[in-house]
Amino acid sequence: MKRTLSFTLLFLVTVSSLFFSCQSNPNKTELTEKGIEEVKTRNPEEKELKALVEKLLFAVGNSDWQTLDSIVSNKANLGSATIRDGVSKNSVITIGEYFETQKNRERQPFYEPVNEYKILINQDQIAFVWADATLYKYGVPRTNNIDNFTLIKEDGEWKFINISFTNTRLPEELQKFDLEAFAKSYAQVWSSQRPNFVSYFFAEDGVLQINDGIPAEGTKAITNIVKSFMEAFPDMVVSMDSLTTNKDKTKFHWTFTGTNNGPDGNGNKVRFNGFEEWTINEEGLIQESKSYFDNK
Repeated sequence: MKRTLSFTLLFLVTVSSLFFSCQSNPNKTELTEKGIEEVKTRNPEEKELKALVEKLLFAVGNSDWQTLDSIVSNKANLGSATIRDGVSKNSVITIGEYFETQKNRERQPFYEPVNEYKILINQDQIAFVWADATLYKYGVPRTNNIDNFTLIKEDGEWKFINISFTNTRLPEELQKFDLEAFAKSYAQVWSSQRPNFVSYFFAEDGVLQINDGIPAEGTKAITNIVKSFMEAFPDMVVSMDSLTTNKDKTKFHWTFTGTNNGPDGNGNKVRFNGFEEWTINEEGLIQESKSYFDNK
């Protein structure tokens, strides 16, 4: 079984390498009208594939196993190479084995935006996606991940059939706090249905106050506040609109969308805007946040 998986992974990497090697030496001949039309036709498919990869990375960062299960084939394999001090530790497992090991593990959130994509679509049935990404934890870039995905059409929908990546730790001088990445990570975890993921962004004695309500002091109290929102809006999504800094205060502007389908919910859909005013401590965590939005 391991030999079969290793052969499959080697074949996929070889095909991908040949494709991207060819890309780096573009044909000098001009595109024909047919070639231009093929490029135009493929673009919407590439856009869909990028969105699917971002959905997967968003779900992995939030430990959202339900979403992952819906977009990954149950036949998929996961190959990884973790490189530390020039030494690589490799593994190949089935996606089912990965889910089982991760579900019972204490996890923390991460944010993994993609810097660059390369995509090959074969006969509109198989796609190879290469993604150069940076993995952040609480606004600090930790590793460079080169992600390779193979997707296949199942009943007309793209599903991940193979996921493989290298994980290389960034040099210490590059591991600098990035406020924008911190804010985007924070927005991501508000959409996770894991309230403790939000409180991880606060100092242990941090404070969250919503409008004129009683301040929630400490990570346990903050977790309970966040939990009340997530229970009321099981599909809630928070997206970052903008970020402004003035002296020692940062304003995180956001948009909240969701459906009130929680306990005693009325089923109404909501969409509203607001902002949090942060004080960030020396450890790069929120010491105090004052959140404002229209309760009506």
